[in-house]
Amino acid sequence: MLIIQRHYLKEFLKVLALVAAGLALIFSLLDLVDKIDDFLPYNPSLKNLVLYASFNFPRYLLYLLPMAILLCSLFTISQADRRFEITAVKAAGGRVKILLLPFLFAGLFLSLGSFVLGEFIVPDFSKKAHELKNEITKKGKKFTFKEGTMWLRAQDGSIVKIGLYLPEKNISKNVSIFKVHKGALKERIEADEAEWSASSASSGVGSKNSEGKWKLKNITLYNAQDGSINKYKELEYPFMEPPALFAEDIQKPEDLGIRELFRYIKKLEDAGFKNLKLLVDFHSKVSYPFVNFVMLLLGISLPMRGKTGKGLVTTAVGIFISLLYWFGHAMSLSIGYAGILPPVIATWLVPLIFGIIAVRLFKGIHE
Repeated sequence: MLIIQRHYLKEFLKVLALVAAGLALIFSLLDLVDKIDDFLPYNPSLKNLVLYASFNFPRYLLYLLPMAILLCSLFTISQADRRFEITAVKAAGGRVKILLLPFLFAGLFLSLGSFVLGEFIVPDFSKKAHELKNEITKKGKKFTFKEGTMWLRAQDGSIVKIGLYLPEKNISKNVSIFKVHKGALKERIEADEAEWSASSASSGVGSKNSEGKWKLKNITLYNAQDGSINKYKELEYPFMEPPALFAEDIQKPEDLGIRELFRYIKKLEDAGFKNLKLLVDFHSKVSYPFVNFVMLLLGISLPMRGKTGKGLVTTAVGIFISLLYWFGHAMSLSIGYAGILPPVIATWLVPLIFGIIAVRLFKGIHE
């Protein structure tokens, strides 16, 4: 690698580290400010507040990295062009595309880093942030949820396992209820399905269940004391929390890794359910790291084509392109959610369009 190549790459990475970390820190603090009204009644310690913001840092870093890459690459190359260094390279017989080659390898490395960040770091830190939030608000952990399977403690003390919970439909599949008395299993209930039946009438078992009940369907009841087995078509079970209390604590697709999301989708498909939103989110996670390479390619190509100005103009161009990308991508995802476009096309359409534009701009650089 030539000295001038190392110089430009070093400048780019240095500015990128500052800008990406700064943006992620600002958005993490804004998220903390947004939640502060929920935290203050519980007198949280400064340490917990700092930890909460820190746990959200990787998530915002992942989201904002493409914008930071575009801004920093535009800035680095625009500054070099402003100092007539690119002109000097051309006058000395140098090839601009060769000069920019290390940036392409840096783009591939950043895309790989984005994949690792989204797959291994963000899900773990998001889970820690959620657990810390519950700890601060003294909410406590009422259930565990992973890849559709849920374990919880019912209001009557029973242990409930839900093989597959469908939040969008308020339906639980393959429900097992274990009633324990004095440390021994008293009764086991197996139900093919449990469906939430909303009602304005009080259920009589507490205010949390005043808006409806869970109805078990196709039930087999095993009595461990006398060994009897009874079957029922339908039974009400008023001791499980309503779906509204599950919604906040269930991990969102954006906080799951690609592998976790794939296993969850597979489990849904095996049960006969096809969730278009999860499929689109899955393919979006696969395509997302590619955006970093595209933004870097755009950032080094535009100044070479004389498409950017100087200083604040360069920044404005970078922000405009970033917003244009996110707006187009969000529209494409919405069309995918609606089922108008297949998930693969909906998630790759805008990245590929911007990628083609970036490649054409790079190939059109005058030597």
